[in-house]
Amino acid sequence: MNDHVSDQNQDPSGDSVIEQETSQEVTDKTTELPLDRHECRSCGYTYEPLKGDSAGKIPAMTRFEELPPSWRCPVCGAKPALFQNVGELGKASGFTENLDYGLGVNRMTPGQKNLLIFGFLALGIVFFLSLYGLR
Repeated sequence: MNDHVSDQNQDPSGDSVIEQETSQEVTDKTTELPLDRHECRSCGYTYEPLKGDSAGKIPAMTRFEELPPSWRCPVCGAKPALFQNVGELGKASGFTENLDYGLGVNRMTPGQKNLLIFGFLALGIVFFLSLYGLR
């Protein structure tokens, strides 16, 4: 009868069902939490979890919340309490409920907005300079 119970806890691959559930829970927790960047309000340094902090010997993929209490800003030495969450890398900034306003511009990442702004500025300069050719 005891063998029957142990057979129920085995997967056909030979792994125990309990071990698979535990590893699945850990995987779910790590995929649920975003890797938010945090910016120092004193100097503007941005801590990026994808890169970590080589000066502070923090490995890549370390969330800001998981940093040791002794960690300080590598630029100005500020405490982690002086950092502000600026969201995920490549994600549009702002509140989620406001992203549908503004003719779609709110859904653009900061890099895309810069390209749009400076692209139109360059195009305007080219058109302005082309007016000299109308003589």
